[in-house]
Amino acid sequence: MTVTIYHNPRCSKSRQTLALLEAKGIAPVIVEYLKEPPSAAELKRILESLGLRPRDVLRKSEPRYAELGLKERELTDEALIALMVQNPILIERPIVVNGTKAAIGRPPEKILEIL
Repeated sequence: MTVTIYHNPRCSKSRQTLALLEAKGIAPVIVEYLKEPPSAAELKRILESLGLRPRDVLRKSEPRYAELGLKERELTDEALIALMVQNPILIERPIVVNGTKAAIGRPPEKILEIL
C-alpha cells in the first residue's frame, strides 16, 4: 500500500496527520507541495478521489486568496486548478491519498477512513 501525504511541515494539522500515519506504522511518501506543486492532472485526480471540486479545497483564509479576488470571481474548475498549481498555498492541507481514496486531514483523524 502506497500512501502519499501532501504536506506542509509548517502546518500543525499537517504535522499531526503525518504523526498519525507514522503511529499506524505507515511510512508515507511525503510531498512538500509548496516546493513540488502537483500538476493540473494530478490535482484533478486528487479532487476526484476526494469527491470534491476545486473551490471546496481552497484555503479561503490565505492572503493570496484575497489578493486574487477569488471570493468574487466566477472561475471554471479548470481555471481554479490552474491557479492552485501556480499558487499551491491555496490548496487545503494536508491531503492523504491511498490508492483511489483520499481525505483531508482536518481533523487529522479524518484520514483513518481511507486507511
